[in-house]
Amino acid sequence: MLRLLGISAGMLVAATAPAFAHLNPGEHGSFAAGFSHPMFGLDHILAMVAVGLWAAMLGGRAVWAVPSAFVGTMVIGFALALSGIALPFVEPVILASVVVLGLVVAMAVRLPAAAGAVLVGLFALFHGHAHGGEIGSATAMSYLAGFALATAALHGVGIGTGLLLGASRSRTGFALARGLGGATALAGIGLFAGVL
Repeated sequence: MLRLLGISAGMLVAATAPAFAHLNPGEHGSFAAGFSHPMFGLDHILAMVAVGLWAAMLGGRAVWAVPSAFVGTMVIGFALALSGIALPFVEPVILASVVVLGLVVAMAVRLPAAAGAVLVGLFALFHGHAHGGEIGSATAMSYLAGFALATAALHGVGIGTGLLLGASRSRTGFALARGLGGATALAGIGLFAGVL
């Protein structure tokens, strides 16, 4: 059990270490700048890994439907920002997503895949809007491709962690996954409080 916890913690630490910080699109290209953006913000990382972990816990269609809904709705939020359509409370909702998604994992909330997709999609809209608001001088489509791919990769880390733990079929793995969800929710509270 301790070995599994160590492996899981290592995977999460590796996922939260930035591959590279925010990059200047003019120097590194819009794709690289877009890819680096989700890897730099702890709030984005925690929420996206939690989505993947929850999807793995739900199993079945949810493994692909829940993360796909996040990425798809995030693209819509990005387009809203580029169109100049404002959303209220973008940053608070992003921080709330960390807490809520962590709690969903910690409490092992069981929802049908479609309902899970709707829940994560609501938060994804705000995550995408934040990306669109921070595009700077990047080219929209290549920047979008970069951050969408990075988001999918972070979901993959969560799914991989859940599958490695056996979160949908093993009591021990299920308990460890729930513990990771609780840690995510606590980290989200820390972000709200300005501690992290």
